[in-house]
Amino acid sequence: MKKTLLILLALILVFSMTACGGGGGSDAVDEPDDPGDELIKVGIINNPPAESGYREANVKDFERVFNAANGYDVRTFYSLNNDEQLNAARQFVTEGVDYMLISAAATDGWEGVLADAQEVGIIVFLFDRMMNVDDSLFEAAVVSDMANQGDLAMAWLLDQDLEEIKVIHIQGAMGSDAQIGRTAAFDREVEAGNMIKVVQQTATWDEAEAKSIVESVIASGDSFNVVYAENDGMARGAVAALQDAGISHGVDGDVIIIGVDANKWALRELLAGNWNLNVQCSPFQADVIHGMIQKLESGGTLSQKIVISEERYFDARTITEAEINQYGLGD
Repeated sequence: MKKTLLILLALILVFSMTACGGGGGSDAVDEPDDPGDELIKVGIINNPPAESGYREANVKDFERVFNAANGYDVRTFYSLNNDEQLNAARQFVTEGVDYMLISAAATDGWEGVLADAQEVGIIVFLFDRMMNVDDSLFEAAVVSDMANQGDLAMAWLLDQDLEEIKVIHIQGAMGSDAQIGRTAAFDREVEAGNMIKVVQQTATWDEAEAKSIVESVIASGDSFNVVYAENDGMARGAVAALQDAGISHGVDGDVIIIGVDANKWALRELLAGNWNLNVQCSPFQADVIHGMIQKLESGGTLSQKIVISEERYFDARTITEAEINQYGLGD
């Protein structure tokens, strides 16, 4: 009887150990993987959405594409300060993201951090703007041709057959690819003697600062017949100064107004005849970069290093409501 009880106790002990997982590694249950481990880690460095209507649309486009639902673990940093952007990029390198997507506040200073990223296997994409770096330091760039935007504006202006072209030129953030490209086109015309530079000054994309620049020119008594602003917000600030001073502008007005970005509200100013020209700058690069990343993730290679967004300009005398709806940014 005692022997039977001992056998039963031994069997109970064996079964209890098996049920508790004490029988060895082959029976152990693995902990489930962290779902975050399956996401592609992306660090995005951009200018803040408050910079302009263009940037707001650009930020929304990247938020629409780069999110957890589409398979991305996203960290984003916004600044108009190049040094702050560089520090953020260094932090992303330390954190070990898989990809860095960068719209640089300024073109210079990026060689070191991009080399560090490359060394640890982080793949870099540029968007919106180019950098002054060797193209071996980034995988691809999906950008606007800022120089072409300036060329489009200047070619249109020369075609107006004005006796004199006397320009208030309001620049964007100095050292940015957008400012460099849009300024270079105007500078060439000034150097060629085709245009007169009344004032050339940065408003760093700021509407109120642009208004102040134009107010100063008006107060000085210097004559001008063109305002060339490197984004729509600064053009709106310039127009506010003209309105306060009772100076006519737009179609058949005393001052030609040129803006850049193609916000819907700006294109409506063209349709109303209050402005003369607006040059498109497309903010939609996210889908293209997403497609490139997915191709790399599946083991493919990219066939194109630099993708240039197709852009155009809009003339107040020919723009239509349909074009505003198709191409305009925002509401």
